[in-house]
Amino acid sequence: MTAKARERAVLVSLDFGRAESRESLEELRLLVEGAGAMVLAAVEGSRREPDPALFLGQGKVTEVAGAVAAHEATLVVVNHDISAVQQRNLERELKVPVVDRTGLILDIFAQRARSAEGKLQVELAQLERLSTRLIRGWTHLERQKGGIGLRGPGETQLETDRRLIGHRVKLLKQRLDKVRSQRRTQRRARARSGTLNVSLVGYTNAGKSTLFNRLTNAGAYAADQLFATLDTTARRLHVGGGRQVVVSDTVGFIRHLPTSLVEAFRATLEETIDADLLLHVVDASHPDRDQQIEAVEQVLSEIGAGAVPQWRVMNKVDLLGQPARVERDDCDRLAAVWVSAVNGEGVALLRDALAEFAAGPAHAVLNDSAKPAIQSALPTEPTHVAERSAVGAS
Repeated sequence: MTAKARERAVLVSLDFGRAESRESLEELRLLVEGAGAMVLAAVEGSRREPDPALFLGQGKVTEVAGAVAAHEATLVVVNHDISAVQQRNLERELKVPVVDRTGLILDIFAQRARSAEGKLQVELAQLERLSTRLIRGWTHLERQKGGIGLRGPGETQLETDRRLIGHRVKLLKQRLDKVRSQRRTQRRARARSGTLNVSLVGYTNAGKSTLFNRLTNAGAYAADQLFATLDTTARRLHVGGGRQVVVSDTVGFIRHLPTSLVEAFRATLEETIDADLLLHVVDASHPDRDQQIEAVEQVLSEIGAGAVPQWRVMNKVDLLGQPARVERDDCDRLAAVWVSAVNGEGVALLRDALAEFAAGPAHAVLNDSAKPAIQSALPTEPTHVAERSAVGAS
């Protein structure tokens, strides 16, 4: 989807009984537009389970084919992960390329990675995905060559591809291991100097980069789009009293984040694992924010950051018409900060809270036992400063 002419896409989404299917389709629309394609139509349906051969079922495939023909679409995007066999069968039926959700996210990451490390991580995720989808990719060369002048090296083209991909994957992992080692050295140096590490985490497009720029005057790229930030940026923030913290802006999370991406970005995400404090930035104005919070907590658990102390930063209060404020529990420990990163409301309160944390982090972080009390004091409209899941390394 990097061609000069914009792709013309038809979206396909099936409801398998999950409550967020409607929100997930809107999220897919934003992803497709963010990848540079034009969304022309969306075909929805419901099934108990995917069709083994076509994922959608023959009747729905016919409906999608009609939409493709009517809109002269050049691409079909399926809002689910599909197998290589299902993808090939759909392309045969629809006569246009078919991309699934993971493939779409990988495409966006490939477009937006800027740093050498980010590009390494994206390539690793792409190759690891490709290695599982080489089934019958070279049917004309599946048999080993034989005969005079035709004897090959003793392996099929498919085996050759797998070997070459495996070699490249090994090389990329070695390079990322070196990056990981360098990050560990940097973190140890910061720890010896007494500098606290704070990482911004949150759902994609929650406003992390905008908040990061407000806090640190960093000038990091920020845009109203999904996955605007892929490369981790860190800046020092002076919080008074001679104390300072290092604030890191990280890649945003999303529902059903591909496992390959979580693994590939582990070197970057270790900044989150080893942080002294996580600022979980939430789009407080989003109607689906409970599910977004849950998705972030799930990824934090997967990468082993579930036990890191965490504050909720409820962003975009300007869209709610509510004042910036700090929420504390009965023991006067901070629970949440309500801010607007766009106009700066409440950012000074967050800086003061970070100064408090730097002075005595053990007294500044809300523990799990105190959360029920603070939740009862939060406004009922909108709700959703939800309890953190019990999480740990997986």
